[in-house]
Amino acid sequence: MHEATVDLLAPDPPAPAGGEGTSTGGLGAQVLHVFIENRLAVVGAAVIVLMLLFCFLGPVFYHTNQTSTQNALLNSTQNSPPSSTNPLGTDQSGFDILGRIMYGGQISLEVGFAAAGIATVVGVLFGAISGFFGGWVDALMMRIVDVLLSVPLLFLVIVLAVIYHPSLKILILVIGFTAWLVPARLVRGETLSLRVREFVQAVRVMGGRGPRIVLRHIIPNTIGTIIVNATFQVADAILLLAALGFVGLGVPAPKTDWGSMLSNGVNYALDGYWWQIYPAGVAIVLVVVAFNFVGDALRDSFEVRLQRR
Repeated sequence: MHEATVDLLAPDPPAPAGGEGTSTGGLGAQVLHVFIENRLAVVGAAVIVLMLLFCFLGPVFYHTNQTSTQNALLNSTQNSPPSSTNPLGTDQSGFDILGRIMYGGQISLEVGFAAAGIATVVGVLFGAISGFFGGWVDALMMRIVDVLLSVPLLFLVIVLAVIYHPSLKILILVIGFTAWLVPARLVRGETLSLRVREFVQAVRVMGGRGPRIVLRHIIPNTIGTIIVNATFQVADAILLLAALGFVGLGVPAPKTDWGSMLSNGVNYALDGYWWQIYPAGVAIVLVVVAFNFVGDALRDSFEVRLQRR
C-alpha cells in the first residue's frame, strides 16, 4: 500500500528535449494565438479580405461599364463629381470611379499575388540550391544576385516593361522575375545553417541525393521565412505595378490598375477633380499597409514557433 502511494505521488516524467513532446497542433495553435494577439495584423487581414470581396464580388452587385469608352460617355458625363448616380464621380472618359476602383483592383491584386508567387518560387529554388551546394556554385550564383541587386529595381522593371509591350501577363512576368532576389538571399542564408544539421547529414549518410534533400528537407524547414517574405512580396508587387502605371507603363487601356488611375487623376488635379486621385491612392495605401501588418505578425508568430523547437 505504501509503494502504491509513492507511485501515485511521483512526478510525471519530463518531456523529451528539443520540443519532441510538443505536437504540431500545439505549435499551430500558438502561432495562431500570437497572430491574433497582434491587433494591427487582424485589422490588416480584415482589410485584405474586404478588399478582395470588394474588387471581385462588388461588380456582381454594382454593375458598371468599364470596357467601352463610347458607351461610358453615352451613359454619363466626363469628370462629373460624386452624386447619387456615381457615388465617387466619373473620370475623363466617363467611367464610373467606384466601378473603376473595383476593376482596377482586380488587376492590381491579380498581378500582386501572381508576381509574388513567381518571385517566391524562383527565389526559394535559387537560394536553396546555392546554399546547399556551396563552394564555387554558391559564389557564382550569389554574384549574379549581387549584380542584379546593384541595379535599381524600379529602373530595371521600367526597362523591361519598355522592351516588352505591356500586357497583364508581361507585367506579371516582369515584376515576378525582378523580385526574386530578396527571397533568394533569405533562403540561401537559412540553407547554409540547415545543411549542417543532423537530420540533413543523416539523409546524406542514407544515400539521399541533392535534389531530394533540397526539396524534401531544406525547403520545408524554411517555410516560415518563405511565407513571411511572400506576404511582403505581394505588397511590393502592387507598389511596383502602381509605379509602372503612374509612369504610363501599366496595363493597356481600356484595362486599368490603381497606378494608372492615379496617373490619370494627377493630370486633372489642378482642375479640382479630387475624386480621380484619392480613391485609387487610398486603395493602394490600405492594401499595402495591410499586407505589411500581416507580414510583421507572421514573422513574430514563426519566431515563437522556432523558439519552441
